[in-house]
Amino acid sequence: MPFAAALSEHPLTAYATGEVCGGVLEQLGPHPDLAIVFVTLAHAGALEDVVATVREILHPSVLFGAASDSIIGGEREVEGTAGISLWAGRFGPVVPVRIPDGVPAGLPFEPSALVLVGDPFSVAPDDLLSSLAASHPGLPVIGGMASGARGPGGSRLALDDAVVTSGAVGALIGPGVDARAVVSQGCRPIGRPYVVTEGSGNIIRTLAGRPALSRLDEVAGDLTPEEIRAVNSGGLHLGRVVDEHKADFGPGDFLVRQVLGGDREAGAIAVNDEVTVGTTVQFHVRDAIAAHDDLDALLAEAIDATPPDAALLFTCNGRGEHLFGVPDHDAGLVGDRLGPLPVTGFFAAGELGPVAGHNHLHSYTASIVLLTERRGR
Repeated sequence: MPFAAALSEHPLTAYATGEVCGGVLEQLGPHPDLAIVFVTLAHAGALEDVVATVREILHPSVLFGAASDSIIGGEREVEGTAGISLWAGRFGPVVPVRIPDGVPAGLPFEPSALVLVGDPFSVAPDDLLSSLAASHPGLPVIGGMASGARGPGGSRLALDDAVVTSGAVGALIGPGVDARAVVSQGCRPIGRPYVVTEGSGNIIRTLAGRPALSRLDEVAGDLTPEEIRAVNSGGLHLGRVVDEHKADFGPGDFLVRQVLGGDREAGAIAVNDEVTVGTTVQFHVRDAIAAHDDLDALLAEAIDATPPDAALLFTCNGRGEHLFGVPDHDAGLVGDRLGPLPVTGFFAAGELGPVAGHNHLHSYTASIVLLTERRGR
């Protein structure tokens, strides 16, 4: 297998770096085409040393990484304590990307995916994704915004031998692997779809001719006590249909956004998205059961296709033990469904991934890219 990964939870940066470098070197050898390293905040101040050591030992063609509050390695999620996760692959050409410099022109190949990690204080994801959609239509963008920084200038991102505090870094994956995106928004639909009949911006006044809150009251009458608790604790979302040409809508057809609040007197609701009149929407609920079931079903569907050789996992910092009540949920589920793959990733303050062919910034989402070597290439 042309991929390898290693995780160290040792508190000393030098020891942890040596441990993960040794693990990847033993599995894969030197000179990978791409190396990715993620560290928790306990090692953030020494990210330059981590990157320099990885480059000195492995000699990757391209290296990128970041510091984040919590990281992923294999089937482990290291939440808030010391950890370094290193991943590497030898599968053909990749091209480094630095934002705001943009995607290089005149690429030597047609990329299969862009993996991108960014600083949430300096990157405008919607503008960035719109620009990428114009320059590289159909290109999946998977990744996330590093979490844990307290303000502008607090993020730590690495690209090759440079460590920066703003923008975004990543790599364009070349034709040596098939890249498939799995984006689990962690919700399940409740009620039935409605058409937005009045509203502007992020305010929805009426759904199918009746006040939006009245429609929500109709749905609430059929909810279980557990679902009502989830709604009352911030788990109410609204899914916006991405492709209105479809006759029926199911999981994966909605871009899910949080319901921010409502005005009982006006009967309107506010959503964390702009929704235009004529759009089809449906209420969704997010809780641990919905998040588990959605990711489990998507992974089961993925394994029914070509089994992957490696994965990159970016999960929301609102998931983890906070949501599921147990450690290692998302990484463990990936391992349960797909086997013991080389996996790295981190807990993000906003996840990047495509839904119905369009890239978006998400929340409370697990965004995954599954990589499968193209045999006989």
